[in-house]
Amino acid sequence: MAENQAPWGRVDETGTVFVRTADGERSVGQYPDGTPEEALAYFERKFTELAGQVTLLEQRVKRGTAASDVAKTVENLKSSIAEANAVGDLASLQARLDALGGAVGELTEKQQAEAKAAVATALAERTTLVEEVEALAGQDPAKAQWKQVSAALDALFDRWQKHQQDGPRLPKSEGNELWKRFRAARTTIETHRKAFFAELDTVHKDARIRKHELLEKAEALAPKGVDGIPGYRALLDEWKRAGRAGKKSDDALWAKFKAAGDVLYAAKAELDARDEAEFGANLEKKLALLDEAEPLLTETDRGVAREKLLTIQRRWDEVGKVPRDKVRTVEDRMRKVETAVRKLDEEHWQRNNPEKKARSEGLATQLEEAIAKLDQELAEAKASGDAKKISDAQEALDARKAWLAAIG
Repeated sequence: MAENQAPWGRVDETGTVFVRTADGERSVGQYPDGTPEEALAYFERKFTELAGQVTLLEQRVKRGTAASDVAKTVENLKSSIAEANAVGDLASLQARLDALGGAVGELTEKQQAEAKAAVATALAERTTLVEEVEALAGQDPAKAQWKQVSAALDALFDRWQKHQQDGPRLPKSEGNELWKRFRAARTTIETHRKAFFAELDTVHKDARIRKHELLEKAEALAPKGVDGIPGYRALLDEWKRAGRAGKKSDDALWAKFKAAGDVLYAAKAELDARDEAEFGANLEKKLALLDEAEPLLTETDRGVAREKLLTIQRRWDEVGKVPRDKVRTVEDRMRKVETAVRKLDEEHWQRNNPEKKARSEGLATQLEEAIAKLDQELAEAKASGDAKKISDAQEALDARKAWLAAIG
């Protein structure tokens, strides 16, 4: 077999493969069933595999793999390469591993600093969780919205557990102290919540008892029919003041209480229906009377208005009741007519009041005498040509005439 050579190895006549090193060469094995080229290629592939492991380690270092893991892998690879049965630049692989060994120290310092910073951050985050739960525990239990408080507490505990699972391990003393504070706050909240709901149960119980009593009274009103409605309304006011009895109980009790009222209002609806049928004809008659009465709104003759209104009022009373929901409408229209006729009477009385008439006649006489005197004074002033006397007399005369016209 002829000897075959390559840059980093050779194969002799016996098929033995050698690798060249700084100290010379050494045998790495044989490849008995192949050509020299195949033998070299086989051991060169062994070198390529080792080089790949070194490259992979270099990449792990760049990604920040734990320094302890890197150091251990470097030592293992150094041992493997020193005695590797491979053909290639083994010295360059050793040099790359030596460089990685130097990087382990830097990586260790960096990772320690990062770990310290991560712990500090985690302590701050864990402290924030404790402060939030302590703030929740510090609320006034009487004003707390317990549904929201419970949800907030559960969310905080979930965050605490996730932080423990995903975050860095905290120093034992500080971690324990934070957990004690968190647990104490959570215990306080649970204690307040239990006390609140225990008191609420008592309140609900009292309300249930009271509402049962009101329900019995409401159901006892059924035989009274329409006459029981005022009593039911009074019971309804008491029901509203009785407080909450718990949603489930409240809903069931209210359904029964309302059913008791429905019986009474059904009786009222039946009575209203009868009234509607009975009084519907009366409504038509009263509407006809209103059509007859409302022209009196513009009547000016007091005697005519009074006579017609009296006739209409007598027939109005004879007609009788109208449906309940129409009473106010028709009565208001009739009151308007009656007011207009009464106003005619009042105006007539004002005009013919003997006492007022006497006062007016006496004042008229005085004004007429004053006007006659002022006429004379005005004539004298004009004769004398005194402008001021003329102005004063004329002004006084005009005023007296205006007063006389006002009472005439």
